[in-house]
Amino acid sequence: MQKRFVTLWFRHLLTDWLALRKPELKGVPFVFATPDHGRMVITATTIEAELQGINVGMVAADAKAIVPSLQVVDDIPGKDLKLLSLLGEWCIRYTPFVTVDLPDGLILDISGCTHLWGDERSYLKEVVTRLRSKGFDVRGAMADTVGTAWAIARFGKVKPIIEPGEQAEALLSLPPEALRLDNRITERLQKLGLRNIRSFIHMQRSALRRRFGQQLLLRLDQALGNEQELLQPLQPIEAYSERLPCLEPIRTAIGIEIAIKQLLEMLCLRLKQDGKGLRTAIFKCYRIDGELEQVSIGTSSATYHISHLFKLFELKIATITPALGIELFVMEASKTEDVPLVQEGLWAGSLGLEARAVTELIDRLAGKVGANAIHRYLPVAHYWPERSVKAVGTLQEKPQMSWKSDKPRPIWLLDKPERIEVTALIPDSPPMLFIYKSKVHQIRKADGPERIEREWWLENGEHRDYYSVEDAAGKRYWLFRSGHYSDDKSHQWFIHGFFA
Repeated sequence: MQKRFVTLWFRHLLTDWLALRKPELKGVPFVFATPDHGRMVITATTIEAELQGINVGMVAADAKAIVPSLQVVDDIPGKDLKLLSLLGEWCIRYTPFVTVDLPDGLILDISGCTHLWGDERSYLKEVVTRLRSKGFDVRGAMADTVGTAWAIARFGKVKPIIEPGEQAEALLSLPPEALRLDNRITERLQKLGLRNIRSFIHMQRSALRRRFGQQLLLRLDQALGNEQELLQPLQPIEAYSERLPCLEPIRTAIGIEIAIKQLLEMLCLRLKQDGKGLRTAIFKCYRIDGELEQVSIGTSSATYHISHLFKLFELKIATITPALGIELFVMEASKTEDVPLVQEGLWAGSLGLEARAVTELIDRLAGKVGANAIHRYLPVAHYWPERSVKAVGTLQEKPQMSWKSDKPRPIWLLDKPERIEVTALIPDSPPMLFIYKSKVHQIRKADGPERIEREWWLENGEHRDYYSVEDAAGKRYWLFRSGHYSDDKSHQWFIHGFFA
C-alpha cells in the first residue's frame, strides 16, 4: 500500500484556544509570554499582533512599545501538548494513526483512508475545514513522506497535495527551514548563500556531511522518502480494528445496530481467518460535536460468532447518546485468544461447559448482571474446607481432580466460619439448637460428627468436628465444634455452610 501522510500546522494554537475560551479577545491583539533571564519573552501571538509587527521571540516590553494596547498573558507550560493531544484524539475519526508534532502540529498516517471520503482532495478539505470551523487557524498538506508534507504545510505556496513520487520537485523552491533543521544549520546555509533546497540538494553528500553534519542528510532523506521515519501513535492501534464512516450523521438506535452488525462481520471474518476469537471488544462512536461515546463487552471464552456478540452489544445500545449525530464508528478487539478447534460430533449431544450455548448464556447474563456476579469453582486436593475449592475465571480450565461425593458438602460454603451459640444434651452429642444472627434454630435431625484435622504441614491448630443438621423449618446447615469438648467451655461452635 502506498504510504501517504497529512501534516497539520496550527499557526496560532495557544492564542486560538484562549480566544475560544474568552470570546472578548477575538480580534484583539494579545500574546503569551514567559520569563527569560528577567524579561518576559513572547512565546505565542495572534494574527492581529503579527500584522502589527509582533513576533515570537520578542521582548514583551518592546512589543508593548510598538502596540500600547497589546495584552500580555502568562504562558502555560505544557498546554500545547495537552491541546495537541485533544485535537489528535479528535482526528482519530479520520485515521487510527495520529502523532503529536510539538510545538504546533499533528502528523496523520492516512494510508488507505482517503477513499472513505471520496478522494485525497475531499479528505484533506474535510479535515482542514472542520478544524477551522472549530476556531483554529490551521494549514494542512499531503505527501508520500512526513518531511515533505511538513514542509508544504508551513512553506508551500502552490498546492497542498503533492502527488506520489513528486516530493523532490516540490521541495526545490522551499527554504532550508522546511527540512526541520536546527537554527545553527539554517543560519550557516543562509550565510553561504544556500537560500533554498535546490541550491544544495544535488551537492556531494560527503561535502554536506562535513560542512553541516549528519542531521541535514537525515532530514533530506526523510523528506525524499529514502529514510524511514519512526512515529509514535497517540493511541496504540489494535491489531484487530475496523472503522465505518458515515455519509450522514447517525442519530437512531437502528442506525447504531446496523453499524455494529457491519463492523462485527468485518472483524469476525478476520478473526476466523487467523484462528482467533474475541474476548474483549470496544465499540466507539465519534460524534460530530467532538465527543466520544463507547461501550465494551467481554466474553467468557474466545469467539467469533457474530450473532452472539451482537446480542451482547445490543444490551448496551441504550447507553449510547448520539446527540447531534455520529459520524464514525470503530470496533476494536482489545483482547483476543486462539480458538481451539473442536471436533464436530457425529450425533447431537450435550457437551457440558464446552457447549457454545452455555458460554453464550453466561456472556449474556454477565452483560445484564455484571461479570462479578458469576463464579466458577473447581476442587483442589486439600482436606481443610476453606482450601478444598478455588475460583477460576474461565470455562476452559480443567479440574485436576473430581469432586468428592463420599461425604455431604454444602452448596454454599462461607469464606470464613461464623461464630454461633449452641446447646447440646451431652458434650459430644449433636446440637439441640443453635443461635445464628440472633435467630434460634431448633434442630430436628443431625448427622455426624465428621472429624477434619488441620493439614499440619501447612499450619497448626485445633481439629474440627462437623455436623450436618436440619432445623424445624427444614433448612440444613453445616456446623462444627472447634477442638475437643472441655469443662472450661473454651470450645467454640461455628456455622460454615448451607445445604440446598
